[in-house]
Amino acid sequence: MARNKGKRSEGQYALMPYALLKSPAWRSLSGAAIKVYFELHARFNGGNNGRITLSYAEAAEALGMGKATVQRAYNELVEHGLLALEEPGNWYHRRAHEWRLTTKQMQRVRDAEPATNDWRKWRPEKTERGSDTDPSPSSVVPFENPKASLGSTSEPVSAKSRRSLGSETEH
Repeated sequence: MARNKGKRSEGQYALMPYALLKSPAWRSLSGAAIKVYFELHARFNGGNNGRITLSYAEAAEALGMGKATVQRAYNELVEHGLLALEEPGNWYHRRAHEWRLTTKQMQRVRDAEPATNDWRKWRPEKTERGSDTDPSPSSVVPFENPKASLGSTSEPVSAKSRRSLGSETEH
């Protein structure tokens, strides 16, 4: 079998730097956003960054998702700094948005602009954690069974042993 020197038989592939894969921006993406990102990346040919097109309907069809899910995925990619809208589309002229992958450089007429890597600036929103955030008393497990209204005494809650769960036969 003859081998092609200098040519890859696999075709194009997507390089994913570890810095991106380990970033908070990437790790917090939804599965739908990751699918849309890779579909857009598959349309990048090395010279069309900033002019990559993929309509919501086309993405929904190709990826087996609803249009609303696709739209949320695009918004998520923009918010996380992985994607930027370069030229808005026009519904009446049937023209899709033109997108730029922030991880890739843009080719201009005379020179190239480096990748902006906006995803490096993204930080997750801080959320409150701890016991102060849920003051509802129902989230606490009581140490005793509730008192009966007929005057019987309460019993402490205790785990049952394995033996008492099934029927036992005496030997």
